[in-house]
Amino acid sequence: MAVQVEDAEILRKFQDEKTRNEAFNLLLKKYQQKIYWHIRRMVIDHDDADDITQDTFIKVWKNLPGFRNDAQLYTWMYRIATNESITFLNKKKQKNNIPLDDVAYELADTLADSTYFNGDKAQLKLQQAILTLPEKQRLVFNMKYYDDLKYEEISEVLGTSVGALKASFHLAVKKIEAFLLARD
Repeated sequence: MAVQVEDAEILRKFQDEKTRNEAFNLLLKKYQQKIYWHIRRMVIDHDDADDITQDTFIKVWKNLPGFRNDAQLYTWMYRIATNESITFLNKKKQKNNIPLDDVAYELADTLADSTYFNGDKAQLKLQQAILTLPEKQRLVFNMKYYDDLKYEEISEVLGTSVGALKASFHLAVKKIEAFLLARD
């Protein structure tokens, strides 16, 4: 199994012009998949998630020289990925001139038809339930449930209080339960 390189080491290598590319490759190896799946759970479509992941890492590359260690590297990257995803969803909503609720239905259809989705029926139902949540609740639920982030980390990413995040997560769980029970 490959040894995980510490963020501090990646940042140190990034500061040196000679090892900058190596540092970025280490960063990609360590975080690309996590970031991709974080984005994918928000935008559903594989190709869109792929594009947004690329855009995220371009922004990371451009802004890494100014990164201050006042946040953890991955929470900083999650924030960029989250903002890129929200921007994408808002553009999609405006371009198609449809409410975000309808975007959720469109995403659910995309998910059901996706050749990249290999989950069972229960997983599909859960994803459809998640898509009915308001954007913020969906984000909080995904970060807590799938990414296993602590409330403090989610707070850093979203700039929301821990109390508000706990309330959002609780509401999300209740709505998902209601959705799943209504579909049985």
